[in-house]
Amino acid sequence: MATILRKIAELASNRTPSSTGAGRERAGSPQSSLGAFENLPEDVLVQILWLLGPKDAMRMSLVCKSWRSLVSDDHLWIAFLKNQSRNQPWESIFFAETHLRFGCPIQTLSSEVPELSFMSIYSQREQVPGAVIIDGGSGYCKYGWSKYDCPSGRSATFLEFGNIESPMHARLRHFFATIYSRMQVKPSTQPIVVSIPICHYDDTESAKASRRQLKEAIYSTLFEMHVPAVCAINQATLSLYAARRTSGIAVNIGFQATSIVPILHGKVMRKVGVEVTGIGALKLTGFLRELMQQKNMSFESLYTVRTLKENLCYVAADYQAELRRNTEASCEVLREGSFTLSKERFQTGEILFQPRMAGVQTMGLHQAVALCMDHCHAAELNADDTWFKTVVLSGGTACLPGLAERFHFKWDQGRDTTLWCRYCLVWGKANQQFEHIPWALVRDKEAVSTEA
Repeated sequence: MATILRKIAELASNRTPSSTGAGRERAGSPQSSLGAFENLPEDVLVQILWLLGPKDAMRMSLVCKSWRSLVSDDHLWIAFLKNQSRNQPWESIFFAETHLRFGCPIQTLSSEVPELSFMSIYSQREQVPGAVIIDGGSGYCKYGWSKYDCPSGRSATFLEFGNIESPMHARLRHFFATIYSRMQVKPSTQPIVVSIPICHYDDTESAKASRRQLKEAIYSTLFEMHVPAVCAINQATLSLYAARRTSGIAVNIGFQATSIVPILHGKVMRKVGVEVTGIGALKLTGFLRELMQQKNMSFESLYTVRTLKENLCYVAADYQAELRRNTEASCEVLREGSFTLSKERFQTGEILFQPRMAGVQTMGLHQAVALCMDHCHAAELNADDTWFKTVVLSGGTACLPGLAERFHFKWDQGRDTTLWCRYCLVWGKANQQFEHIPWALVRDKEAVSTEA
């Protein structure tokens, strides 16, 4: 095998432009131009190219048409892509490159999608291995690198950053400059992906203008800072993409509210209506604090309550049955000691389905999703009425153990749904990384989309 590899390397390095032309002539004749490798099976030759690696394989494509045909084999470059992204699931990469590569609106028919070259895809991904990620949440903002599993830090969200009375452009510039300074990176050296919280839910002209104004302000601010390329896209759509879907209902349990967003082929269906409930992560934390105060438990800050919520709380599959069980558990909080919770562990998450327990007069999570589905069905937007039957749960609170199971338990048994439970804003589990944003969704100065 070593001898074969050496012969191939010598063949590629010694090939002159004139001899390459001669090779083309031979390739046009019935005689093969593979030389000493003519009698080897094609799968063996592809395996040899795999062992050579992508750079040497690319050089081999310059030898002659026969080698070029072998090198351009998609299976070879899919193997190279898998090796290039060993810590990322191939399914997510394949979904992004096949479904999202050509931008919005998402192409739905195979006849509409141009033929892909995985060799070209590999080359593009190799040139831009990562990007700066800014997840502009409704509570606070996370930022970092797409190549890492976790954010580097967090700050106030750009909607509330600095002096809120200042013009939007000035606040955004201050915000992005601060993020780049903390990350110790020059804006001109890296592309950026910005996830925008769902806001201005209506389909009115005023709401469209507000969304357009925010997006244009983000693009213009970053381009003024000489950022090479920008992708600004709402969190609900990103959540759906993370579950490898382009159509469905994204349920984002945010900091202050929960939004139920219908999305068809990558576009938010605001005409159908975005449902909003007044229950979010902050309300769950506040409710747990009230329960702890009723038991005369002392704590120094809301941070302690939030830590207990994240480590001890869960959602019961059957609330009434859970009340009869012993659910006591303890958690150690740094500098505050040990805390023990019992029924509070599942009562906290229960307000997602019974908001009146926390004094909030709104519908439960399952009811809001059912209402959204009814609106989607009545709108008849697509001949296939299954597009809205995939539900994606996102947001930090979606990580509460048992939430997806409880959702199924409360769900009308007559509804046929596929439920994806994901924490998939920008960072999360390995298969929800957004390093796979295709460049068709990224805008440079000549291709800024201002669609609301």
